This record gives sequence, C-alpha cells and structure tokens, in this order.
Amino acid sequence: MTISNQWDKRYSSSTHTGDACWVLANNLHLLPPSGKSLDLACGLGANALLLAEQGMDSYAWDTSAVALEKLRGFAAEQQHSIHTEQRDVEQQPPEPNSFDIIVVSQFLYRPIFPALIAALKPNGLLFYQTFHQHKIDPQGPSNPDYLLASNELLRLLQPLELLFYREDGTTGNTTQGRRNCSYFVGKKNHVALG
Repeated sequence: MTISNQWDKRYSSSTHTGDACWVLANNLHLLPPSGKSLDLACGLGANALLLAEQGMDSYAWDTSAVALEKLRGFAAEQQHSIHTEQRDVEQQPPEPNSFDIIVVSQFLYRPIFPALIAALKPNGLLFYQTFHQHKIDPQGPSNPDYLLASNELLRLLQPLELLFYREDGTTGNTTQGRRNCSYFVGKKNHVALG
C-alpha cells in the first residue's frame, strides 16, 4: 500500500476537519491583513480554512486525494475558496519566494526545512507545530524519526527571526501546559536572508 493510499484510507471516514493547529489559532494576531498562504501536508485542511477565514489566498497541499476532496467540500460549505493540490511535498516542496504564510502541523521531514525557508517571501511567516521526543502521552508517532529533539525546531529554523516558541516537555506540573509538541513562529528577514 502506498503512502497516499494509507492516508486515503485514514481520511475516508472523516466527517469534519477538526481544529486548526494550536500555534496558528493562538497567534492569528501575527498574520498580515492579506497574502498567499500554504497549509503544507494539510490533511483535511483545518489550517487552510482558518487562513481563508482570515482573508488569506489559501492553498492546501497533501498526498491524499481523499483528504483534498473532503476539504473542497468543507470549503464549499463554509463559502471559502481553497486552492488544493495533490502533491508529495517531500519530493516537491514549495518553490522559492512563493508564500507569505506557511503552516506545517504534525508533519516532520527534516530535509525540507531549507526549502520551507526559501519558499517564504520577504517578511513571510512560518507557523510550525509537531510532536517532540518528550511527549507525555502516546498521541502521535512513536518512531523517533518523526519526533523532534529538544530545541530542534530552533536549530532547523535558525535563519528565521523568532517570534514565538514553546516546548513544555516534562518540566514542572505535567498536568498543565502544552506537553506533546514544539511550537514555532518565525519571520523571514529579507535583509539577512535575501
């Protein structure tokens, strides 16, 4: 079974998008009033829908045709326009200087990070959220290849200007906080990055 078929099977019974990722939903105040946005490896597209609601020209890419078809239905119901594309983002990352906003949630493929940074337009923003190695419950992947090390997002995205970072891990009272993921928002500084 191919990767896209595995995801098609997973999404076939889905009846709603779920919620947009926490790092985007809690940092909407950082968005520009307009621009071109990408929900990369979008799944059912909750981030793409939230970005469209915020006035963005919203794009959504995923390997699953089933997820994208469902997203088009959700977008029509909510009267939003989403540009969907079935695309293996590991093999076809976004082109340089193509998006004002990129959102990545629950997806980790380390070789794509330079392409993500290059894909941001000057002053573009990257919102990134995914699981780390010190998560406190079994939610998400167990394979360490798909889990971030401590502060790894900071290293991978170092060229960007840091606007927001959170990684609670196992410090303190683990019944509170955001324990399973690392959260990052960064801005492409057009002077430093060209």
